[in-house]
Amino acid sequence: MRKPTLEEVAAAAGVSKMTASRALRGAADVSRESVLKVSRAAEQLGYVGNRLALALSSQRTNLVSVVVPSMSNIVFAEVLAGISAGLEGSGMQAVFGITDYDPLKEHVVIRDMLSWQPAAIIVTGLEHGEETRRLLEQAKIPVIEIMDTDGYPIEFNIGLSHGVAGEEMAHALLGAGRRKFGYVGSALDKDLRAAKRKLGFEKVLKAAGLSFIAQSIAPEFSSAALGKRLTLEMLATAPEPDCIYYSNDDMAAGGLFACMQKGVAVPDQVLIAGFNGLELTAALPVKIATSCSPRRHMGEMAARIACRALTDERATLTRRIVFTPEITLGDHAMPDKQA
Repeated sequence: MRKPTLEEVAAAAGVSKMTASRALRGAADVSRESVLKVSRAAEQLGYVGNRLALALSSQRTNLVSVVVPSMSNIVFAEVLAGISAGLEGSGMQAVFGITDYDPLKEHVVIRDMLSWQPAAIIVTGLEHGEETRRLLEQAKIPVIEIMDTDGYPIEFNIGLSHGVAGEEMAHALLGAGRRKFGYVGSALDKDLRAAKRKLGFEKVLKAAGLSFIAQSIAPEFSSAALGKRLTLEMLATAPEPDCIYYSNDDMAAGGLFACMQKGVAVPDQVLIAGFNGLELTAALPVKIATSCSPRRHMGEMAARIACRALTDERATLTRRIVFTPEITLGDHAMPDKQA
């Protein structure tokens, strides 16, 4: 079936082709009456305009580029859901690219996305290659870096300090009376936020005269299956820990199943702690300790700042917004609650 043309939309609305074009891209000098007539005609005819072609004249599309490292982890799906909610009603549309935690792939994704002339770009993390950072600095559009605040943002920054998150969890677990800590993690050379949490955790242990009695770190990306395998290996070879800190909740969930398989009581014998506060932790047979990060809220706020930064408000907007994750020790009974 032949696609309807802009000329046909203009004829159906009783306006010139130029007016129809300007009405469809939201030009301010077109009357509301004309906009309504053109919009109604376009809808009736099933006309879909070429936004990229319109961008040649406006120097901007209605796209907000979003760059995330993975879609296999529910965390980033929730971030995208927040971004979608934040853009609702704005006329902007999110498009996303996946980097697989690869700096070279991130450079290609960001370079290609910028070639589409997006209105703004939302990028996960603060660590970028030198050439990638230069691309973002020279983009002349709002740049919003999310999820992490441990570093030097280009413009806007929304997230949490992962180093502090690791420190706070270590303080909470020490306060719960745990002293023999193991660590289970994955792909720390790529998942830099998990690596920062581990460093923060170790900093507090060192100050307390402690260190990890055992560590098991794999190069693969996180999963419950990987967490279970690494935990079984640790329990079979290491002095028995009374707490295991995991790079995230996926890994920690696997660790719980490993302990159940080995007959290790959680949390009495081993307290299991993760990060993210995923919904799945509420369905586990034992509630694990975790840090709950407001990732959907981060995404929603990033989208709203992207939209506001396209107006005259840009210079007055807050440049950095830092969230504090909420820690829960799951089914562990705090000593002061036992009295």
